Amino acid sequence: MALKATIFKTELQIADMDRHYYHDHALTLARHASETDERMMVRLLAFALHAHEALVFGKGLSADDEPDLWHKDLTGNIETWIDVGQPDEKRIRKACGRARQVFIYTYGGRSADIWWEQNSSTLERAKNLTVMNLPADTSQALAKLAQRNMQLQCRIQEGQIWVADKDTTVEVELTTVKTPATHFH
Repeated sequence: MALKATIFKTELQIADMDRHYYHDHALTLARHASETDERMMVRLLAFALHAHEALVFGKGLSADDEPDLWHKDLTGNIETWIDVGQPDEKRIRKACGRARQVFIYTYGGRSADIWWEQNSSTLERAKNLTVMNLPADTSQALAKLAQRNMQLQCRIQEGQIWVADKDTTVEVELTTVKTPATHFH
């Protein structure tokens, strides 16, 4: 018998001064039985960082051909593909071929560093790939905000990111591991 997903309801207020994006989102997150609160909250953070009216959660861990989040244009072309964790290098290369932009948000401390060391030589060549890393203490602090019914605020200003509930504020420190290649003429 398959284990059922746990449903989390989230009221997310986003104030992204860098992108001039101010919006409230009522989100339903299905946390797969094998997913941790930490991973789910990193997915939620990725949503806040890329929030757009067309950004949606994929089918998650149960779908190999869908990202954690994606934004498709009106013709069905994939504008943005977002994965969380340490996806397989072949999956990332396939995503880079299908989407205009691909973002990977790694977390987990040393295991994320080892993942990058093992995959960097191949992934460095991807021209449309961005890899960001959350330090373990940041992703663990986000996990502590997880509740079945959440009211969260995310504020982004001058590259600084804060996620807060009514009691706790987490300052999010992202490290850029890889940026998209720039073309020189």
